[in-house]
Amino acid sequence: MSDDDPTRGPTGAGAGAVPGDPPTELTYADAGVDLRAADRSVELLSGALGRAGRPEVLGGIGGFGGLFAFDPTRYERPVLVSSSDGVGTKVDLARRLGVLDTVGRDLVGMVVDDLVVTGAEPLFLHDYLAVGALDPDRVATIVRGVADGCAEAGCALIGGETAEHPGLLAPDAFDLAGFGVGVVEQDALLGAHRVRPGDRLVALPSSGLHSNGFSLVRRIVDGLDLTEPHGLSAPLGELLLTPTRIHAADCLALNAEVELHALCHVTGGGLPGNLPRVLPPDVTAVVDTGRWLWPEVFRWLAARGPVSEEQMWRTFNCGVGMVAVVPESAVARSLEVLIARGVAAFELGHLEPGDGEAPVRLV
Repeated sequence: MSDDDPTRGPTGAGAGAVPGDPPTELTYADAGVDLRAADRSVELLSGALGRAGRPEVLGGIGGFGGLFAFDPTRYERPVLVSSSDGVGTKVDLARRLGVLDTVGRDLVGMVVDDLVVTGAEPLFLHDYLAVGALDPDRVATIVRGVADGCAEAGCALIGGETAEHPGLLAPDAFDLAGFGVGVVEQDALLGAHRVRPGDRLVALPSSGLHSNGFSLVRRIVDGLDLTEPHGLSAPLGELLLTPTRIHAADCLALNAEVELHALCHVTGGGLPGNLPRVLPPDVTAVVDTGRWLWPEVFRWLAARGPVSEEQMWRTFNCGVGMVAVVPESAVARSLEVLIARGVAAFELGHLEPGDGEAPVRLV
């Protein structure tokens, strides 16, 4: 990881120097970038990054690029899958509450669960952290969360960038994004080409809001004390910041046990916006909304907004983080596999012939 590009800093005489006066030398620290803090943050991260490794990783942090010894002989026709994402405006609530140890897990969930929907095993991830002022302890806390998420997902954190942006970001502000790569056999790719009418939908519950819809959330909770419950079972801020559930390992385990046709990661756009991405144009997904109760944080947001039911469906996951599309004969075994792994999975609906006009029907 490195700090902001030093070639952008001013050099030579200070601004406004009077001709004839001795030149005032400027340093990178004068511009707001602390190189010693950057070095200290890397030192603090060495142990955490070691936990988020894989045997294929060569070398350690500090190089110009991460090294991964990919072994193509394990595959007949390997396909590399890439994905990039961020945590979004959820980081603003994390900053306000001083809770920085979970947003890294949010990042990993957003990236690796986009990889696994293709059937890919996540291999490695890079993170990008932009801060207003580099506090080594804050940076280490954030990136440790990324490392913990990678360890849970089974992928390696092999590199990243920490950029200090003084004058562009407030001293305590930050943004977090990442890029990941996975691999899958070409013949094993999941997706719409496998899906057919009669297939069933199996839901993997979300842990909460995950990392979507927070521009609307922040509007709803503006001015509220987030440390108070406001009628909820826990402080509002705690429920809003519940880290994203990382579904990758559960999805890979399911794929190894049943005939899996497709996976749908329910992110921004909710079920109506994401299910069509894994459906052929002549298939409609029928979602039985009576199969589950929205978790309390979604019900609270809808009432507090107020936010219409239609807007809730199209903004939030409403309690469903991932959907597996399987043949009817595989439903029972799918539920058995997932429940044995501690996932409170349930049957969500089915697929039927459609005309492409309404790819998702909520009933």
